[in-house]
Amino acid sequence: MISLLGRTAVLVALAACSIGAVTGGVAGTTRSEDALRWSRWMAYTFGVAMMLATGLMEFALLTHDFSVGYVAEVGSTATPTWVTIVSLWSSLNGSILLWGLVLGVYFIGFAWYTRDRYPAQTPWALMVAHGVGIFFAFLVAGVANPFEAVSPVPLDGPGPNPLLQNHVLMVIHPPMLYLGYVGMTIPFAMGAAALLAGQLDAAWTRALRRWMLVPWGFLTVGIVLGGWWSYEVLGWGGWWAWDPVENASFLPWLTGTAFLHSAMVMERRDHLKGWTLSLVMATFLLTILGTFMTRSGVFNSVHSFTQSPIGPVFLGFLGLGMVFCVLLLAARVDRLAPPPEGLAGPVSRETSFLANNLLFAAFTMTVLLGTVYPLLNEALTGEQVSVGQPYFDRMSAPIGLAILFLMGVGPTLPWGAVDPQRALKRVAPPAGAAVLTVGLSLALGARAPWTIGTFAMGAFALVTTVQELLRPAQARAQALGEGMLPATLHVLGKARRRYGGYVVHIGVIIIAVAHAAAISGSTKTSITLQQGQSAQVEGYDITYIGSEMQDQPHRMSLVARFAVREGDRDLGVVEPRLNHYKKMNQPIGTPEVRSGPVEDLYFSLVNAGMGGDAASVEVMVKPMVWWLWVGGAVMMLGTVIAAWPAGRRAALAAREPAPADAGRGSRRRLHDPRRPDPRARNPAAARGLQLEDPAGRAAAGPAPGGGAGQRLWPRPQGRQQRLGGQGRR
Repeated sequence: MISLLGRTAVLVALAACSIGAVTGGVAGTTRSEDALRWSRWMAYTFGVAMMLATGLMEFALLTHDFSVGYVAEVGSTATPTWVTIVSLWSSLNGSILLWGLVLGVYFIGFAWYTRDRYPAQTPWALMVAHGVGIFFAFLVAGVANPFEAVSPVPLDGPGPNPLLQNHVLMVIHPPMLYLGYVGMTIPFAMGAAALLAGQLDAAWTRALRRWMLVPWGFLTVGIVLGGWWSYEVLGWGGWWAWDPVENASFLPWLTGTAFLHSAMVMERRDHLKGWTLSLVMATFLLTILGTFMTRSGVFNSVHSFTQSPIGPVFLGFLGLGMVFCVLLLAARVDRLAPPPEGLAGPVSRETSFLANNLLFAAFTMTVLLGTVYPLLNEALTGEQVSVGQPYFDRMSAPIGLAILFLMGVGPTLPWGAVDPQRALKRVAPPAGAAVLTVGLSLALGARAPWTIGTFAMGAFALVTTVQELLRPAQARAQALGEGMLPATLHVLGKARRRYGGYVVHIGVIIIAVAHAAAISGSTKTSITLQQGQSAQVEGYDITYIGSEMQDQPHRMSLVARFAVREGDRDLGVVEPRLNHYKKMNQPIGTPEVRSGPVEDLYFSLVNAGMGGDAASVEVMVKPMVWWLWVGGAVMMLGTVIAAWPAGRRAALAAREPAPADAGRGSRRRLHDPRRPDPRARNPAAARGLQLEDPAGRAAAGPAPGGGAGQRLWPRPQGRQQRLGGQGRR
């Protein structure tokens, strides 16, 4: 019964996408409100149908209905309930169903978000999004059907992949990646819609950037959690190995990051439109490539599934998507309005963003080449080759340092041309911090050039970021006579996107510095101890207490116990283990990690005998690994701040865009009549006070009092206020 209901729900979703794609195209061509309404309701129908199908599958898993093909494949009466729930994404067909569920949620959110705005682009965006939905609904209904009926019905199943049962992080790591991967469909549809409509205005650009920021944030969290899972589960003491499937998630993250920076230039200076839309499309195509890598089985990875017929289908969809993107860009990019003026000189923020984009593009090509070259070489020559971690480390280190350097330079530069002498003055404090960091690193014994360079560039970028975080609040406090705390809170509330971006930068700096410190300062020692015997490793006294076998319904675990002391401080007992699952002949280790802000103590059990026999264990000491996860949390916090919805006034402005010729008289709308003019309270604030018109441009004429123009009021349409005479973001 569940098989029939589930398949019916999927077929309804497929029909809804088919109707939605047609009606979306009709609405875009004819401006028909009825067709647009139909396309929007089909998006809702698709989302509800996929939710229903996924709910039915979860019900079948929890009730152990082995008449459903997917339950018979991954279900087991012996697995814990939480493992049974997450087994939805433990195998190929269930993971594609999860993809459809997440896509349906995004469909509902996007259709609701655009229900009364962006009439020129929304129909085309819904058409393209429905086209993607057709493909994935077809997969779930066809080659990746999880609702296939099984006869005869087995009494039990093998359970999910043992690696997915080894840590609770598997509850959230895959869904975060899916929310990132699948969410890239919406920015892709929006970018294609801009080309199809021949219109890419500031309001659509801001919406596009926000809809990219949401999946980018989820993808960031998914990548960090994946590194944490690798560190906590696989027993090798690392978090990133340039595994092909790790790279598959990193590639769209790189192009998505490049887009988020390029979109700012497009929004503020009306430049790089074609390049920015190309980044959106490349990001989506790379998610499809990454899904092909994971699901086709062509790559040997702990993340990938076995060989399946879905690989050629994904490859065909990837090729079709590439053709669509190339033809669309070639035919329609010239329809977009050209920029009113050229880029400013080499010393400007837009030029630094351009350099930033070139570095991210180089990083993407480096990782992509190293990932797919072995596959291409084998297909063309029949010879198997491997591209290992040394290649990626050697090629990515200089690019990473250059990106850190630009993180320190770019925020100090204003939009437009600037006096080079003034720019050098702004960069002087961060440069001094970098030089000081080099000296301190050498004094503390650091000798690896890339490590010292990372520390120095991290300090350089951090000082710049902190300066730019505090500068607007300082300007407001001085102009209005406020305290620093209320000024900071006010500016934070009015410039969330700016502050969120800088918080993300701080998270990136933390991760880069922590990664460099952990890689260069790690030690690994293998010891074998008899019961009661002790050994000293890097200042830690380790005593083997004994071992025992623990019998659990879904596995047998050999647990070894070690008492740990550091000087006079008792650190307790650690219990690394080897888990034996029915589905695998080889045991799977579960290391024990004692984490702290300074360093981690990592135990990975190699072998242990029962009772008083000897135990062999690898003990690793890894400095600053804890900060990797802190940096990921900081990045997520910054993403939430930056993506937080705009205030009511900005939302209204997005629905009713201001006319392009708004002039000085329109500035009055920026004042709140219930609040006194700040210049009346503080005459000193009148010097340099400059407002902006609703179109986001500085109002014509000098500021009241003839000052340089400090902007103290929020700009409409969700755009950020700018404080400081040079118009910094």
